[in-house]
Amino acid sequence: MGTRHPEQVRHAPAIRTCVGCGARVVKSDLLRLVAAGNEIVPDAPARRPGRGAYLHPSQGCFEKAQRRRAFARALRLPGPFGTGAVVEYLGQARPVLPGDLRTDGNGGEREQGEQGG
Repeated sequence: MGTRHPEQVRHAPAIRTCVGCGARVVKSDLLRLVAAGNEIVPDAPARRPGRGAYLHPSQGCFEKAQRRRAFARALRLPGPFGTGAVVEYLGQARPVLPGDLRTDGNGGEREQGEQGG
């Protein structure tokens, strides 16, 4: 019997589930999140110790995960978590909550409380 050479063995890519939308995709398309104390922090290089949760790096999936309280469930840890580091990583000053943006009737969006003109 012959032995296989390492370059001939093909491995299937790692598949993970987004905690926001529930889609199963290749691990490299998702952002790994870990708990550091009472804060959820992004772990882009996926090198931090501990259980991780995976999320599409989009505001929409982040909001869905928050609404579903998916972070605590996926990380198997009790309690509410701070998500400031994740929000900052996603490039937002704060998460946009449903109802914060309203259409102005001209196809554009404005923040709630702004007057259309």
